[in-house]
Formats: sequence, structure tokens, C-alpha cells
Amino acid sequence: MNIGLAILLIVLAFAGGVFLGIFLSRKQVEKFIADKPILDENALRTMMSQMGQKPSEAKVQQVLRQIKSQQKVATKKK
Repeated sequence: MNIGLAILLIVLAFAGGVFLGIFLSRKQVEKFIADKPILDENALRTMMSQMGQKPSEAKVQQVLRQIKSQQKVATKKK
């Protein structure tokens, strides 16, 4: 086998593995974030308090629903 062809095949296999690894890890992270969102009720209450708002339960639930709907829209666009 020609040494140039062997090097080309190795480089192509490496590049394919890198792209496949990036694709699979991205999908896994998206699935993890969708299952367990980073922002929960307590964190949202803390953020609202730091911004000077008094976090009522209705407002917290409304903001959480908005965040979840935005995540769904963002995942459907891809």
C-alpha cells in the first residue's frame, strides 16, 4: 500500500471520529439539560430577589413555563 494513501486514510478516520464525537456529545448534553434544567425554582427565586423583585409563586411558575417553552422552540428549530 502506498504510504501517502495510508496517511490519508488515517487522517480521514481521525477527522470522522472527531466530528462524530462532537455530534454525539452535543446530543447528550442537550438531552441532559432538557431532562434536568439548570435553573430551578429556588435559583429563580434567588435571582428575582437579587434583582429587587418580590418573587411570588405565580410569577416564579410563569417564568419557569416561559423558559421551558423557549427551550422547546429552540430544540425544534435545530
